[in-house]
Amino acid sequence: MAAYNGQKYIADQIESILNQLYPTDELVVSMDFSTDQTEEIVLEYAKKDSRIHLITGPSKGVIKNFENAIAYTQNEIIFLADQDDFWLPGKVERVLKEFEDPDVQVVMHDASIVDENMEVKESSYFAYRHVRLGIKENILKNSYIGCCMAFKSSLKDCVIPFPKKIPMHDQWIGLIGELEGKNVLIPEVYLLYRRHEQNKTDMKHSGIRQMIKWRKDLFQEIEKYKQYKLIKDGKTME
Repeated sequence: MAAYNGQKYIADQIESILNQLYPTDELVVSMDFSTDQTEEIVLEYAKKDSRIHLITGPSKGVIKNFENAIAYTQNEIIFLADQDDFWLPGKVERVLKEFEDPDVQVVMHDASIVDENMEVKESSYFAYRHVRLGIKENILKNSYIGCCMAFKSSLKDCVIPFPKKIPMHDQWIGLIGELEGKNVLIPEVYLLYRRHEQNKTDMKHSGIRQMIKWRKDLFQEIEKYKQYKLIKDGKTME
């Protein structure tokens, strides 16, 4: 979890996560410097539950904050979590089932989009965003959303450090997962995706010039990764 000025909702999110964790699991919270009570709230939970690991964030934005959290993780499967959503029962168990296939790298489930009062605005994020797999498809129009994603820890060395020019970390993780193996979409809803005035990520489109630049930069980074993968896999370039 990446945390920053999230005192209003973070307690509910932490509880929804802890309710599904096993004794050997961990909740890594990377805490960027906040001006509210977010850190104090997390510290109180950490005193009661040793599975919570609070670490100091780099305070360089949400992408770097998630990179910091991911780098600290120790277990085999990494779930990403925003500070203001709510995990629904059965999420962890259902997602882990997909990783029984050794080729699966990234799993993403559906979510319902809700407002700050948990009133449902869109029952299916997948339907709302026309979510689909595919490298070309997700460079042109991103479907990957971190709060619904989990990935193998073996992917860590492939995705971090995040390239400086990528639009968002979740898009990069999803694309690299497709290059390294296969990704899976779970059509069931296992998260309430809360949208409110303080959200650090935006569902609105950026300006056309910015979108074109992001796609160009992302394409270049993917091409660089493909070259790296050829070398890593011991293959020669054509």
